Formats: sequence, C-alpha cells, structure tokens
Amino acid sequence: MITLLSHLSYVALVSPDVEASVDFYVKKVGLTEVARKDGRVYLRCWGDYYTYSLVIEHGEEPALATMAWRTSSAEALEEAVSRIEAAGVTGEWFDGLDIGRAYQFVGPWGHSMTLHWDARHFRFEEGEHASVFPDRPQKRSKVAGAPRYLDHVTICASDVDAFAEWYSEVLGYRIMARTVLEDVPLSVFSVITTNEKSHDLGIVLDGSSRSGRVNHFAFWVDTREEMLIAADTLIEDGVHIEYGPTIHGIGEQSFLYYREPSTMRIELNTGGYRNYVPDWEPNTWKTSQGSYDIYQNGTMHASLSESFPLTDGPSATEEGITEEVRDQLVAGSSSDR
Repeated sequence: MITLLSHLSYVALVSPDVEASVDFYVKKVGLTEVARKDGRVYLRCWGDYYTYSLVIEHGEEPALATMAWRTSSAEALEEAVSRIEAAGVTGEWFDGLDIGRAYQFVGPWGHSMTLHWDARHFRFEEGEHASVFPDRPQKRSKVAGAPRYLDHVTICASDVDAFAEWYSEVLGYRIMARTVLEDVPLSVFSVITTNEKSHDLGIVLDGSSRSGRVNHFAFWVDTREEMLIAADTLIEDGVHIEYGPTIHGIGEQSFLYYREPSTMRIELNTGGYRNYVPDWEPNTWKTSQGSYDIYQNGTMHASLSESFPLTDGPSATEEGITEEVRDQLVAGSSSDR
C-alpha cells in the first residue's frame, strides 16, 4: 500500500467559551490568531508551515470537533477515501479554509477525522510577525516557551487494539507500541503514527458509554529547556501544571500536562526517538515498566484519566475507566509497585 497520510495538520476543539480559550492560547501559550470564519477561530504556532494548526469552535462542553491529516499526495487522498468507504464508513466532501477540497468522516469509535491534500504554505512576508530566517514562516513568539508546532492528539476508545488495527489496515498507520495491565492482557494504551515519530495519534482505554472522546492534544517545543521555561511561565501566569515535567517510557519524550479554561488538557513535549523502520514490530509494555513515566518516582494524578466530553456518571467512574484499571495505571507510574 502506498503511504496515504503524511502528518497531523490541525486539531479542531469545542469550547463552551471560545473567547476565553482563544485568549488563553494567544496570551499564555503564545499562539497567533490568523482568521475567524463561520464561528470558528483559527490559530497557529510560530513554526507551523500551514495557515493554522488549532481551531476553536463553540459547544456546550469541551470536546474534539475533528482531527485533520494531510495526505501524501492528491492521489493518496482519493485512495484513502476509497479505502474508508470500502470499510463501510461514509463521509462527505467539503471546502475548508486554506485546505481546499477535504473529506470528513466519523470512524468506528466515533471520532471525526478530516483528510486533505491541498494546503496553503503560510508565511508572514512583512510586519511584526515576519522572520529573518528564510525557512521560518513566522518570527518566534514573544511568549517564553511557546510551542513551535502541533505534535499529536490522543483519543479514547473502548477497544485500544481494535482501534489501532482498523486505522492501520485502512489508512496505513504504523502501530508502534502498546501497554497492557499486569495481571490481564488488556490493552490500556497504544501509539500509532503516520511518519517517523513514535506517535502522532495515541489511544487510551475508555469504558464509558460516550464515543468519540479525546484525552488530550499536544504541542512541540525544540528542547527540554524550553519546556521547563514554558512550565515556569505558565506557573507565573497562574496555570496549574497537572503532571510533569517528566519522561514517557513509550516514545521517550519529555512532557508536562496542563489545562486551558474549557478544562481541555494540553500536553507540551519534546525529544523522543525517530523510527524509520518500515517493518517495525511493536513492543508490548507492562504498566510496571514505566510506559507512562519511565522514572516511576511519582504517582500519576487520577485526574489524568479524565477525558472529554466528561461522562454523566459519578466522579469515581466518570472518566470511563474502572477503579481497578485506574489503580493499576496509577501504581505503574510510581515506584511503589
């Protein structure tokens, strides 16, 4: 099969207060607002090569509106759509802002995905945002530790392995690794990718009755030092760091998590390995090996199992993960195992 997808191009999120979210991303994260159209606000990181990588639209609760992927060619877009529809899923074509003809569908686990080939290659040619670096589309943000790019998105599914297999078979994602519980062969996390990164799409176990949920999305900074500066800047701005800084075992990225006003979780990460092996065989991790936090010297916050939209059940099971599973995930992130 030809390589169908090249990379994650943008994430569209739902926020109950669009202006509060946009203000946060501009003033505290360091993104630039570039457009408003049909109730949506389009934002970009300073290193993004296309017009935008984050879209905010209004809704009653924080959620994922869609995750968009650029294909490897115009022909690959047509092939991808053929494969999706042959697998029994039907979407629709539309014209998107600066992405032209695009195809949007809802996958078997309820997640909206947008595929496109056309993309405007963006650059500020003059003015306050113009960079002296010819290869940079924009001057570095003045917000300390501002992300350079959008990095990945992590969604929730009731069957982690089946999700990874469907997207691998239909759209050609490479399955890179997974985590199973200690005592039962239940997959609670997996990472898949369209390129050489350890992942640009993560999958976490979801036992809730709501489909299409998302756990977080992630930005990228160039160095661990910048990530630490970003953490410092966020704390000074009154933003709570939910977890980190530390290092994932799977992927080996340095990371931290925090929330925006809608409560949507943001990950900031850097580092990690690059994997170009075309016949890579994914490894299976146990929670005790530190797949989430390789140092295992701190307890993972229970709040990290919250995903969006939240479920309607009591708080103990609100995130769709049973207490037994959550306890094993938490135990696996600490040295007390």
